[in-house]
Amino acid sequence: MSLRFTKMHGIGNDFVVLDLRDASTPLSADLARRLADRHFGVGCDQVMTIERSDDVAFAFRYGIYNADGSTAGQCGNGLRCVVRWLADRGLVRGQGIRLLGPSGPVRVDVLDDGRIRADMGVPQFDAAQVPLAVASTAPRYMLELDGQSIAFGAVSMGNPHAVIAVEDVAAAPVLALGARIETHPMFPDRVNVGFVQVLDRSHVRLRVFERGVGETLACGSGACAAVAVMRIWDRVDAVVQVQLPGGKLDISWTGPGHPVWMTGPATTVFEGEWNDE
Repeated sequence: MSLRFTKMHGIGNDFVVLDLRDASTPLSADLARRLADRHFGVGCDQVMTIERSDDVAFAFRYGIYNADGSTAGQCGNGLRCVVRWLADRGLVRGQGIRLLGPSGPVRVDVLDDGRIRADMGVPQFDAAQVPLAVASTAPRYMLELDGQSIAFGAVSMGNPHAVIAVEDVAAAPVLALGARIETHPMFPDRVNVGFVQVLDRSHVRLRVFERGVGETLACGSGACAAVAVMRIWDRVDAVVQVQLPGGKLDISWTGPGHPVWMTGPATTVFEGEWNDE
């Protein structure tokens, strides 16, 4: 089987983008896993699929597959890459573009400077919606791990996030702690784990251990989640620049009941053809 693809990245969070508009069957978990393999496949954090929409209200649908073959509800960097792919082929342009993702509708704008701005939806803090296995919703939770109490905030951005404030994000145990929190029983659907260092009320640094992937150079939904939790904790203002290992994202959120807006770049690396033998 021969499969055409586009390799893209959003500030280092890399993707294999597949045009499945004319495909008769959806992408399988096994094929997504093999494509994402960095030794035997193309290599990526996630596979993004572009599909036709049966609803005329949306220009296109898109799907998200993690490196382990599991599906994801949202991916901010991947969404920007999908929009860049469509814009480069003249399939979308300007502002107010409506796409349908795994977690529902999204609105995106292609800015004059080439960056993509996306409405990432209203953050959901209700514990049942995250989902989080606790008795009641709270702005802050405690997790016991090896005799250590870890404070975190939890929010859904179309996918589940736990956000931990740290003094120095460079020294945070992202790999060791992230892997264990991802599969902790408190998170029935597993969880993305963000480690955030607040520099001032408009600047933070962030590293994210992504569910089904591991630590990535950037996580768009994770940046939105970190700002939402830090704003609920009154640590940041409405407009925040998030510095991730791969680059910067601009996040704005006016508060509960309103959507989070994410702005950042999306880059095409190369086009290719994968022969699956």
